[in-house]
Amino acid sequence: MSLHKMLSIFTLSMLSTATLASYPNKPIKLVVPYAAGGPTDAFARALSDEWGKKLGTTMIVENKAGAGTMLGTENVARAPKDGYTVLMATVAHSVNPSLHEKLSYDPVKDFAAVGLAARAPLVLIVNNDLPVKTLPEFLDYLRNNPGKSDYGSAGVGSAPHLGGALLNHLGKFDIKHIPYRGSAPALADVIGGHVQFMVDSAPTGLAQAQAGTVRLLATSMAERLPQTPDVPAIAEQLPGYEAYTWNAMLVPAGTPGEVIEKLRASLEAALNEAELQKKAYTMGLLLEQHPDPAALDAFIVAETEKWRPVVTSSNMTTN
Repeated sequence: MSLHKMLSIFTLSMLSTATLASYPNKPIKLVVPYAAGGPTDAFARALSDEWGKKLGTTMIVENKAGAGTMLGTENVARAPKDGYTVLMATVAHSVNPSLHEKLSYDPVKDFAAVGLAARAPLVLIVNNDLPVKTLPEFLDYLRNNPGKSDYGSAGVGSAPHLGGALLNHLGKFDIKHIPYRGSAPALADVIGGHVQFMVDSAPTGLAQAQAGTVRLLATSMAERLPQTPDVPAIAEQLPGYEAYTWNAMLVPAGTPGEVIEKLRASLEAALNEAELQKKAYTMGLLLEQHPDPAALDAFIVAETEKWRPVVTSSNMTTN
């Protein structure tokens, strides 16, 4: 190797080291592939405040909604590999490979994991006039009335759609999915009795149940939620049931490991802040205490495998 080439490699190495040492030295974008105002956006804004403080910089939430999260996801996949663009991925990241024949990015190879930040449970709510008051009564009602029950969702492939589809898949019921353009109109039709039930996000579902507009029957995690210890989990009557969305932090593949570690360590510090934990509790979220890249990689693969048969059996399609 020539002296000139050796000097060039040494200089590049020194520049790279200096860049890593000064990271971050400008604002970081946290890309949310949903519109502003929803539950994912709300958590992103609460998290970005604390995360930015731990990193010593400003973290800016950028909403890039469209194409079932694929627009924002592709934007991050094609971003510079420098740690200044982070994706807040959700369960849609693991569902889209089964929902679409072709993606413009590889959901695994085009990203590097930083860590899982939170799990967002769902709740089973029904119209007040439905003749059921408990989870067992509801499941019996579905069994005894095949083809007569509808459930609403925020759209094809959304977490509420997945929650209802998994119920149908495991219980071998005959219930029909009615997609809406968002959770709000779907919830309005549950309240109005146009659809019988919904597996809604915990914050909105619990708020409506407390207001008396719908009846709360169960929650969607494998175990009962700390926010509602007296409300059964669906899995207590339907073994194996667990449906929720989640908030995972990803960066473009090829981002330096030292940068990823700075992001991971600061994310962990932010998630363990009492103020953020209080906000997350009111949002119905379950925060991760120790986000880990390897654990997130395995989790995304497991989620992709979990939802593939549900998507197939329910003939889920965006067409």
